[in-house]
Amino acid sequence: MLSPPDDLDPDVLTGALTREWGLAVASLAYREAGFGSHHWVVTDPASTGWFVTVDDLPAKRRDAAEGLDRAFARLGGALDAARRLREAGAAFVVAPLPTAGDEPVIRLGQRYAVAVYPLVEGVGFGFGFDAYADEAHRRGALEMVIGVHAAPPPVRDRALADDFAVPHHDALEAALSGDAASDCGPYAVRAAELITGHAEPIRALMRRHDELAAGADPRRAVLTHGEPHAGNTMRTDAGWRLVDWDTALVAPPERDLWLIGGDLSAYTAATGVEVMPEMLEMYRLRWRLADLAVDVDRFRRPHPGDRNDDESFRVLSGVVAGIRP
Repeated sequence: MLSPPDDLDPDVLTGALTREWGLAVASLAYREAGFGSHHWVVTDPASTGWFVTVDDLPAKRRDAAEGLDRAFARLGGALDAARRLREAGAAFVVAPLPTAGDEPVIRLGQRYAVAVYPLVEGVGFGFGFDAYADEAHRRGALEMVIGVHAAPPPVRDRALADDFAVPHHDALEAALSGDAASDCGPYAVRAAELITGHAEPIRALMRRHDELAAGADPRRAVLTHGEPHAGNTMRTDAGWRLVDWDTALVAPPERDLWLIGGDLSAYTAATGVEVMPEMLEMYRLRWRLADLAVDVDRFRRPHPGDRNDDESFRVLSGVVAGIRP
């Protein structure tokens, strides 16, 4: 995210870091990074650093009917899987540090969830499809994904299973049907008009997605990261690292593999699992539909028109522009 939440007092966050993780906070600096979670870099008096993420649970819900407790449970299950995978020997996993109560994440009030990570030194990369720096980078990402998919059942005990639903599909359906959002912010009307103006091609994508999802075989499910694109990888002196585990789910392997792209024969050689082109297509469509639905939902709720909203509308406009009738 590009700016911190207005209603989260830094002193409250500092108190939680001290109480739950025992951190002596000397400085708390907001870092513009990624899109979805808020990030801070924390240092103690000895200049030891940590990376802190704060997730907005209302934005983590799958639809308007889902409670915040369920959204928190999904996040907790994802981060618990990352921690267990790291403990099982997967050194490439940048996992959350446990609290005093041995949990990977805590609730801060009703709205927010907080996790703490080691501050990893290395080279980061920008987000983008096919944005790996070179073939060695792509291969490194693939090898990490192979390691994730090999996780034994105990590692994924708390991770939820992919339900194949597009997040915030209810908001997207409402917008497509012409159910106008109230004038709840500077992008409300513009977003609504953008969606209704492209209703038919969007509905065609939704139908195709649902058709493909119906063919998923639950017996193929493995632990997946969910977003192993270049922006969630780091090159360190000790090797490649995979960050941002909040999207981890038990799902078909193509949930990760479509983002790796290229020749996936090495995956089959390493795992014995044949890659299914129809599942690659389904997850590719899911990403586009999720980008639409998440931003539509954002602009159907009160929003201030800050830098985060500006970026969300830019993404929404770009996704819509890429949809062909």
